[in-house]
Amino acid sequence: MSANSAAPTYTSAYPPTGIRRVLFMISSMRGGGSEHQVLLLLQHLDRTKFEPHLFLTDPVGPLLSSIPEDVKIHSFQEDTEKSGLYFPGKVLREQISQLRDLLIKQTIDVIYDRTFHMSLIAGPAGKISSVPRIATIVSPPEFALPLLEKRFLWLKKRRISRAYRDAYQVIAVSRQAANSAKAFYRLPNTKIDTIANPVDRQRLQLAVSTEQVTRDDRWTFACVGRMTPEKGHHDLLDTLALLEKSWPEKEPAIHLWLIGDGPLRPELEQKAQKLERHQVSFMGLQKNPWKFIEAADAIIVPSHFEGMPNVVLEAMSLRTAVIATRIGGTNELEKERPTIWWANPRDPRSIGNSMIEFVTHRDEISNRIDAAEQLVVQNHDISLQTRKIEKLLTNACDSVLD
Repeated sequence: MSANSAAPTYTSAYPPTGIRRVLFMISSMRGGGSEHQVLLLLQHLDRTKFEPHLFLTDPVGPLLSSIPEDVKIHSFQEDTEKSGLYFPGKVLREQISQLRDLLIKQTIDVIYDRTFHMSLIAGPAGKISSVPRIATIVSPPEFALPLLEKRFLWLKKRRISRAYRDAYQVIAVSRQAANSAKAFYRLPNTKIDTIANPVDRQRLQLAVSTEQVTRDDRWTFACVGRMTPEKGHHDLLDTLALLEKSWPEKEPAIHLWLIGDGPLRPELEQKAQKLERHQVSFMGLQKNPWKFIEAADAIIVPSHFEGMPNVVLEAMSLRTAVIATRIGGTNELEKERPTIWWANPRDPRSIGNSMIEFVTHRDEISNRIDAAEQLVVQNHDISLQTRKIEKLLTNACDSVLD
């Protein structure tokens, strides 16, 4: 285990100050939505009540440098000396064993495990060590689990269900994700609470104020996300191919920024080369993607499913318009007033129609941007959402004392 020595050290499970040690768990800090959300919690957690620790199964990623200095970092160390033989579940057993030892050694009071991969580890380790847990579901499992887990799906589903049942409370990032989890894992209604992802508006505004992006007079759209099938990048490039002929002649051409990386990038680059009127720029991973979001006319989110897309919340906070597929938790980012230009998932023609509607109805843009910003302020404030999670962490700790 590796640790950041800047964190304070206590000798009892409940120090005199009443500070509780909370262990946040995520696979890495590569920069995905869940990693960003864990980072926000580490940055905003009330230090008068909690001492934050972080457990990573793979301690890599650009977000590592943004972790506050007082956070004690622990990582999984794979044991290659005991046996050279591989058997199903070997690494998982090692992870559970190491986490159990860590919980005891560091006298952890409560666990916050985010994503089902972490719940698979935290569930058994927390139960053995009698450490309560708050687990988080970030995507509808009926779609996410079969996509990410190709082998022993039935076994993993059963283990994850048990891990959620053993948790003090399960948090879903959207109502749609909560309803999916209840049905898929057969969880009781009382087990799941919904706390939507927060966004740190001040941090975003600072990020875009320090760096500017130069762009031309073309319609500029940004798509931010890992280049994997469920994010819909192929659909978006098929949309641009359709718009080669159907894009309004009087309108400037499209310049699409693709921000991120992933296994589909080579074939997406090949497809983009066939475009003539419109252009695609592959920007790769960006330490500050928000400067591109703020500079774009709109972001496009062509996903096949989502829990609660951070990029939409970030765009709304930066007063950038949003074109998105009507799926999952994205639907919950529009209430009484229109905030988003909607398209059908897996439907390039529908996405194209929404883009045309956006550029040909400019008088509507400011109205939707205003409504979107107000929605984020009222429902996704970082302080408000963090306090909700802190209350659950406190209640979980207190449940052990009852």
